[in-house]
Parts: sequence; C-alpha cells; structure tokens
Amino acid sequence: MPAVGNRYDFVYFFDVANGNPNGDPDAGNLPRMDPETSQGLVSDVALKRKIRNYVADARPGVTGFEIYMAERAVLNRQHARAYEAEKLEQTPKKLPKKEEEAHRLTAWMCANFFDIRTFGAVMTTEVNCGQVRGPVQLTFARSAEPIMPIEVSITRSSVTNEKDVDRERTMGRKHIVPYGLYRAHGFINAKLAERTGFSEADLDLVWQALKDMFELDRSAARGEMAGRKLIAFRHDSALGNAPAHKLFEKIRVDRVDGDDRLPAGAKRTDNWPPARAFSDYEIVFDDADLPTGVTALELI
Repeated sequence: MPAVGNRYDFVYFFDVANGNPNGDPDAGNLPRMDPETSQGLVSDVALKRKIRNYVADARPGVTGFEIYMAERAVLNRQHARAYEAEKLEQTPKKLPKKEEEAHRLTAWMCANFFDIRTFGAVMTTEVNCGQVRGPVQLTFARSAEPIMPIEVSITRSSVTNEKDVDRERTMGRKHIVPYGLYRAHGFINAKLAERTGFSEADLDLVWQALKDMFELDRSAARGEMAGRKLIAFRHDSALGNAPAHKLFEKIRVDRVDGDDRLPAGAKRTDNWPPARAFSDYEIVFDDADLPTGVTALELI
C-alpha cells in the first residue's frame, strides 16, 4: 500500500475520572502537573505506549505489525534479525559501510515494526541498524483547567509472610484526579511517511487506536479514561497548506454550567462547581473559513 501522501495535524481530547492518567515516578507517582499553573500533564511517551499496546492486541502475529518497544524486548536481538534477513555481517556499533546495505537494514526494521515506521527509533546500539525519524508525533497532553490531585489511604487484607499474620495490615497511598479533560496535539509528516513506508492503512490504525485504546488499558489507576474528541486537519499537499497552530486555534474548550459558559480556565466571579464530568465542558470547533486546501475530519 502506498505511503501517506498528505500532511495531517490533529487535536485529541481524552478525560479521566477518579484515576491517575500518568503518574510521575520521580514524585511518588503523583499525577504529572505543571507546577506554575497546576494543569495536569500526560506525556507523549505515555500516549504512544497506549497506541503500541492497542496495535499489539489488534494485530497479533501479523507480519509488519510487530512492536519494537515491547515489554521486556531485547533490542539488539531485533536488530540482529535484520542483519540475518538481509544476509549482512555485523560490525559492533557500526553500520555497514555501503549506504545501500545500511538502507536495507533500516528499511527491514520499518517494514516489520509498526512503531518504528510510525514513531521512529534510535537503533544505534551494539548491533547498529541506524536511526529513523517517524512521521507521527504527539505533544504532551495538558488539562483544560487546573487539577486537584487527591491522596487516598488504602489497606490490604492479606500479608506476604507467615510471621506477619498477626500484625496490623499494611497502609498505603494512591493518588487520583477527580476529573480532568486533557488536550494533545499531533502531527503527521507525509515526507517522513514516504521514507518509512507509513501507509494509509497504518494511519487508519492510528486513528482507531486513539478512539479505542483506553478500552484496553483499564486498571485500578485508570478505570475511567476515554477518548472524547479527535479532529484531524487533512492538507491537500504533502508539505501542508496552513500552519498547524492556526488550525489548532479554531478549537477551544468552554466550561459550561447550565446556560452559562466561559472559556475553560477563565476567572469566574461566582462560585461555579468544579468540573466532574465531560458534560461540564463543551468542545467548540469553528470550522468556518478553513484555509484553502485544508479539510477537517471529525473522527470522534
């Protein structure tokens, strides 16, 4: 299937209720936050991980849809497969001297691993397969308004060792966000897609993952997360027909309370209740006067 030939920019909204969308291991697994604004953050790496997991479940054992950055993967073993498939000899830490041979290695990795041809990879390890810039990139997601993490005490009814059977049960802590609506931006570079072989079928799979990936990611910390809105801007050309930031400015989030509304995060003179559901917001898309050569696609 031919590579994607059009540039895309997209806006993705998802929310969390009574959960921790992306804990920070350097802060006791507290939900990630911007310390200046108290807005919640979810890293691009966390979102890519969920896409990878979805693809692994949606295309198990299908050639071309392996996941390179899989749990417990040994990357040098994956690189060695490319050398074996292309019948090339390994030189520690070095690519083959012939450019054509080096290209064959990276092309094999792109063809066989979905996340390499989608997100790219640095494969300059002991078994060197080069470096790939991926056509699909995501930003950090940021909550529409400040979040207020809550620390909850928990206990457990069982013990690990026989000697502890009569002791008081262990106390623990977990952190939740009562509610947060998050917004992330994404970009698809058609010129890089041409180099990695990222196809229209791959793009459809990315859209599907963004729609459904939280359905396969349930856990005690992420029991209620959902993709809420996905708006993509399709450019008629590979280089694009308008700046991405101008397109993103056409989408805003309003805070609603009955018939009243304000831009999310705006100061309110009365005591509006805190947001606790998606219905407390409205995503407003001004699709009038889109730049020539740009088409909007509402995928969720």
